Amino acid sequence: MNALLKFSATVDAINGFVGRNVKWLILAAVLVSAGNATTRYLFNVASNAMLELQWYFYAAVFTLAAGYVLKVNEHVRIDVMSQRMSPRTRNWVDFWGFLLFVLPVTLYITLQSIPNLIETYQNQEVSQNAGGLIRWPVRLMIPVGFGLLFIQACSELIKRWAFLKGLIDDPLARGGHATVDMDDAKESV
Repeated sequence: MNALLKFSATVDAINGFVGRNVKWLILAAVLVSAGNATTRYLFNVASNAMLELQWYFYAAVFTLAAGYVLKVNEHVRIDVMSQRMSPRTRNWVDFWGFLLFVLPVTLYITLQSIPNLIETYQNQEVSQNAGGLIRWPVRLMIPVGFGLLFIQACSELIKRWAFLKGLIDDPLARGGHATVDMDDAKESV
């Protein structure tokens, strides 16, 4: 189990590094967008390549940060329901959810996207827009992003199992699970 927890810590570190640094692509996308708008209005010159580059940056942010979001426990969850569960039950639900749904789906998407990436790279596929960019860099985000999400799901599965065995503290104790006042929740329904 110690080896698995070391693997989990390594995966957490990788996704932590990616998550802390991918945010700079948002700034890059904003700068590209502002630059493209400025040249369009001041000089009547627009660039499809710059518009696509902005889209590529956003695609990279959302695909590459998914593993980080899972790591920090800020992914979508139904807090009103999960808050009523004991920590042990929440971890069992996560354990089975990762094992039966997240791992198979992320592995499938990762593996199925690779042939498309290879074909796009070999053919040097280019956007159909005038002045568009080559497509393989954005297609690369799919296997890389889902691969990072897959290994983070493996890490989370290990942590849930270690908690259930009493080896570590509750991994769900921080992040996510916003405190919901049940009386307020009942009134809003």
